[in-house]
Amino acid sequence: MRDLYTQPEGSEVDPPVTVVGRLRQLGPSLIVSASIVGSGEIILTASLGAAAGFGMLWWVLLSCWSKSIVQAELARYVVVTGDTYIRMLNRMPGKVRLPQGPVSWTLLVALLAFLPGLTGLGGLMGGAAQALVLFAPSMSPVLVTAGLAVVIAVVLATGHYRNLERTLIPMVLVFTVSTLICFVMLQNSSQGISLDQTLSGLQFEFDLSVAVLALAVYGYTGVNSAEISAYSYWCIEKGYPGKVGPSNETAEYTVRAKGWLNVLQVDVIATLLLLTFATVPFYYLGAGILHPLGTVPAGSETIRVLSQMFTEILGEGAFLLFATGAFCILFSSAISGVAAGARYIPDYLMELGLLGRDRVDVRRRVIKIYGLIMPFVGVILYAGFQNPVLMVTIAACFGALMLPIQSGMTLYLSRRLPPLLRASPAAWRLLQLTFLFQMLMAAMVIYFVAL
Repeated sequence: MRDLYTQPEGSEVDPPVTVVGRLRQLGPSLIVSASIVGSGEIILTASLGAAAGFGMLWWVLLSCWSKSIVQAELARYVVVTGDTYIRMLNRMPGKVRLPQGPVSWTLLVALLAFLPGLTGLGGLMGGAAQALVLFAPSMSPVLVTAGLAVVIAVVLATGHYRNLERTLIPMVLVFTVSTLICFVMLQNSSQGISLDQTLSGLQFEFDLSVAVLALAVYGYTGVNSAEISAYSYWCIEKGYPGKVGPSNETAEYTVRAKGWLNVLQVDVIATLLLLTFATVPFYYLGAGILHPLGTVPAGSETIRVLSQMFTEILGEGAFLLFATGAFCILFSSAISGVAAGARYIPDYLMELGLLGRDRVDVRRRVIKIYGLIMPFVGVILYAGFQNPVLMVTIAACFGALMLPIQSGMTLYLSRRLPPLLRASPAAWRLLQLTFLFQMLMAAMVIYFVAL
């Protein structure tokens, strides 16, 4: 049955054939980047640099680049088939019988992992509040977090994709520009990063003393498991599956699908470029400035400590530059995270047999209600922890456990695609290697964190 959420009637459109035309169709990469560069980069990546120095640079690059193949191939399946991410989970073998009917074990695992993931939302909101408190130290971070929850609820009140693009893209630009300015200034100062320091970070040495933080960085840096799944929903709401249309064996369909998959590939590359340029400078700043000072961000002073990366280079006047950039990216990450989570809930209800898939109107209503309620759950969680690094680390470790499930699911389901629309042999082998590596990472999370 045609899913009118992913493939509305009469939505088929021929793909753009020029580079400019493809660039005009980008968008999901920008929204997911708003989440990417806030969740892992500003908090975890800089913290790892502060704790380990330059020695773990290779790990940061691996964390950035190794998951994009899963993002690309999972989105390929969604665009071609019109399935949602949650529906993909429920297509996996291994059913568990529930009162409403059998569901896949992978769906239940994802539902359980969704709950600790909310601590990451609270951490991002609290981090954004701490950035605002830098402007007025007398304010309570918890009360400011509550105020931000109100703003997030208002922004997401309509539930429309276009409003998200308009809200988040300027914030991403402000953050990225401020970070690059600081990095360039670092290179022109006495603390500039040398080639030898960079090469020392590419020796493939793993510092066991920072193992938990490093695993959290892998789980949350680059496209993490939540952002891989969220990306598929932004592709849906951008209209990619609808423009391809329901699968059939005609030559016209194949040409149209290949054209939109080319657009998808450009969008994935845009994500990779954005997250790399956002991640590496923050690691350098943490390793080059905070590590020599012996300062590692933690607790309610997380954002204030991170601000030293800017003030040590540009002077006290850069304090406001950092506070503005930090607020923009952490707040945009919180907005993006709530908006993505809202897309999962109606799908969970549908796959659990509690809501019909044809009820697009109810889906839209649930998305709005979630956007109104969940920001205040984030406030409660932050009030309980008041430690953004710890909160994001908890979410990141659970996210690392979900990564092999996502890559394994993508391997299994991609073979159902029409042969002409499948990944290339090279991409397929890379996806297999990624799955094996992510299995190893999940085992390490269990060993270092759970045992």
